[in-house]
Amino acid sequence: VQLVESGGGLVQTEGSLRLSCASSARTFSSTKMGWFRQSPGKAREREFVAAISWRGGFTYYAASAKGRVTISRDTEKNTVYQQMNSRKPEDRAIYYCASTAQINVRLTLEYCEGWGQGTLVTVSS
Repeated sequence: VQLVESGGGLVQTEGSLRLSCASSARTFSSTKMGWFRQSPGKAREREFVAAISWRGGFTYYAASAKGRVTISRDTEKNTVYQQMNSRKPEDRAIYYCASTAQINVRLTLEYCEGWGQGTLVTVSS
């Protein structure tokens, strides 16, 4: 699975930024795509942000993302988006796109089958 993220960069505190992730893989009704993030230089594992199911567009969010993040998909473009508003300095991270086609699972670290290379988001204070 090849996933390519774009849209990262510098954003001011309380600003908004939209990330995109294009998939070159075939999608299935069981496909879920979403976003994780990892703070640069820190050993903590990747943190789940949000995910969306390809069939039906069902979404689920990390508690820290609810209210600030909207995930969406364009099935014709095989692309998933993350719109995050009111970004804070602690949102500075490398944002990774991930996917799975496994049935009856959520998109968690355990079930991810493909990863993008990551895109860095820096939030200026």
